[in-house]
Amino acid sequence: MSGTAGNLSARQADGSYWITASGKHKGELTRRDFLRLHPGGELLARGRAGDRPSAEWCLHDAVYGLFPEAGACFHVHTVASNVVSRLAAAQLPLPPIEMLKGLGVADERPEVAIAVFANHALVPAIAAEVKARFRAAPPRLPGFLIRDHGLTVWGPDWRAALNHLELFDFIFQCLLAARGAGLGW
Repeated sequence: MSGTAGNLSARQADGSYWITASGKHKGELTRRDFLRLHPGGELLARGRAGDRPSAEWCLHDAVYGLFPEAGACFHVHTVASNVVSRLAAAQLPLPPIEMLKGLGVADERPEVAIAVFANHALVPAIAAEVKARFRAAPPRLPGFLIRDHGLTVWGPDWRAALNHLELFDFIFQCLLAARGAGLGW
């Protein structure tokens, strides 16, 4: 994660979650750089006076509301996720490579896509679209893209969410490298 971009959260047994405060460098986080939010965004605890959650808290809130198994959610602004987000309108087909197994796709000839959402100046509009689409058709993969914005992933704990993040980034880099070399996918 570059500088202060992105945000990380972990859900607690009571449904509340700890999320990084806005504007914090992710390579220098301490316990005091997290805020505790109740589902819906009510602030329950603050590490430092004046800290506030990022506008993207509502993406984490949407994930936790949609997926009871989600124990951690990461939202990042990587180069690869921003570039591949421009390759498709609503669903980006992913290449049928081995790394999909780490995302729960063990099909012999996998045909799977990651959801792509439009970016909006007001992040709650993105979260509303995520909720509406995923309630109607739950995703097969533990992540989604926001065009020209980034990637959001989740998992049962922070290790799984980090693994999903790394796998998606690897797949995106393969997809971009293949297209740059004039190969299929």
